[in-house]
Amino acid sequence: MRAALFAAGAIASLSASSTASAHAVVGDRVFPATMAVDDPGVGDEFNLQYSHIKTPDSNGNDMNVNTVSYEWDKLITKNLAFSIASDYVGQNSPDGNAKGWDDVTLGAKYLVYANPEHEFMASVGLLATIGGTGAKSIGSSFSTFTPTAYFGKGFGDLPASLGYLRPFAITGTIGPNLTTASSDQGPNSLGWGLTLQYSIPYLQQQVKDLGLPQPFANLIPVVEFPMSTCTAGACAGQTTGTINPGLLWTNRYGQFGVEAQIPVNHASGTHTGILVQAHLYFDDMFPNSLGKPLF
Repeated sequence: MRAALFAAGAIASLSASSTASAHAVVGDRVFPATMAVDDPGVGDEFNLQYSHIKTPDSNGNDMNVNTVSYEWDKLITKNLAFSIASDYVGQNSPDGNAKGWDDVTLGAKYLVYANPEHEFMASVGLLATIGGTGAKSIGSSFSTFTPTAYFGKGFGDLPASLGYLRPFAITGTIGPNLTTASSDQGPNSLGWGLTLQYSIPYLQQQVKDLGLPQPFANLIPVVEFPMSTCTAGACAGQTTGTINPGLLWTNRYGQFGVEAQIPVNHASGTHTGILVQAHLYFDDMFPNSLGKPLF
């Protein structure tokens, strides 16, 4: 059951103003808080997310997995943030049902470089999922440590003749998932992901104001590619993941989003899932109190 949940987790996890604002800002570019592939920014924010996907369990039977996730990020300094996150998981399969909190994940992320002219930023971080902190039927006895590199690049530096391409941006992450368990319990893997996004707010504000009404003026179409490649044990070399097309709606104080989860291969499943997000920017909502860096 835990092995099945580990596989499912690897697959699944990875109104107002027309002026968008968020924590991941470099030059004129705002990188939104994407749902499956983390953005390169640091900030004070709170994320609440729901996902549903049907995925194969350890016996090859279809297993329904419903997950409610939270993550709170707190700025320590303007470039360094701490995070705490966990998931409440409900699993239904022919082999049995399980529900409860998954293990707690602690994280730290540091913004190491930002180039406003070329709309580029890069960060490094460490995530630690602490084994034994969740329900026995859901969590794991072993811990997982993931040093991660993050980047984001906007195409606002393209020439004016390619103006309608300037709202495009890409972001990505890569990092090994290193477990304290034997490979048959929780194999080590390489987590990696990319996003491709097209910012309508950027189009309206930096390229050409098309006079689009709400809610279209604040939409960001996005496609995410959260992937995991097994690096040890019987699954070594196997990649699983999903392709997640969706829409984000963002304003100054937060964003809402919805994405589909389409498995990339049979090992990832055969059914499409869904992700729904509500994300609050505490640094914009409470700039002088809760959203203010500690130092």
